[in-house]
Amino acid sequence: MLLELKDVTVPTFDKKHIIIEDISFGVIEGSIHAIIGPNGSGKSSLAYAIMGLPNYELSKGKILFNGEDITDLGVTERAKLGITLAWQEPARIDGLSVLKYLSLGIKNKSNIKEQAVEALNIVNLNPNKYLNRRIDETLSGGERKRIELAATIAMRPKLIMLDEPDSGLDMIVIEDFLHIFNKIRKLNMTILLITHREDIGMVADYGTLLWQGKSLITDKFPEVMLHFCAKAGLKDFCKRTLFQNDNACFGEDYIDKIFREEGEQ
Repeated sequence: MLLELKDVTVPTFDKKHIIIEDISFGVIEGSIHAIIGPNGSGKSSLAYAIMGLPNYELSKGKILFNGEDITDLGVTERAKLGITLAWQEPARIDGLSVLKYLSLGIKNKSNIKEQAVEALNIVNLNPNKYLNRRIDETLSGGERKRIELAATIAMRPKLIMLDEPDSGLDMIVIEDFLHIFNKIRKLNMTILLITHREDIGMVADYGTLLWQGKSLITDKFPEVMLHFCAKAGLKDFCKRTLFQNDNACFGEDYIDKIFREEGEQ
């Protein structure tokens, strides 16, 4: 396990309520692990707690990274260990060139341009067009997201947390992003993908379902997705979109069984 959460509980800023409670799961090195659940289930808060952001300190539990207890470490210390978070909203650093922005996180300063070119190629942006381009209002939302992701890749972290990377993107662009995720994995980086989109999560190997701040199941992603569909009452959608094809993961009887069990709870 690259990342392990053990009974992680995070309270609200005023400590009067609980955002996420007793969350436990592990992320296997080299995998894509999706955290899925409806809006408000605590997905982003969990990512912020893993990153060690202020106001998201644990009131209970532990976070282990590469076997080391990082529960009491700050953001900078966690980043040095190889943890990074790509925000739902791309960074607003207007005025910098793309090359300058990417160079900020590159550790090996001896070949900055080559590393920036590689990162842009991974996110399918032509380096000849983008290296010297300014980050400003002329960039589309999709371009900004790709540049932000390229900057994250250029850091060469061990764990990349992507918080709703599909937000605001159309389906054609999303298909492209799914291919990019697999490119990242081939570079020996592990992805923790935060999403409420069922179709986006299907790129994942494993998943964890969050519901009202609690973890309901961690398993191979199709199994997690099926439980999410059952919990959310999306039976027809899941059958039509996710499970009825030549590579269907489950039979009709098993799908009906899970929906029936969820309905009885």
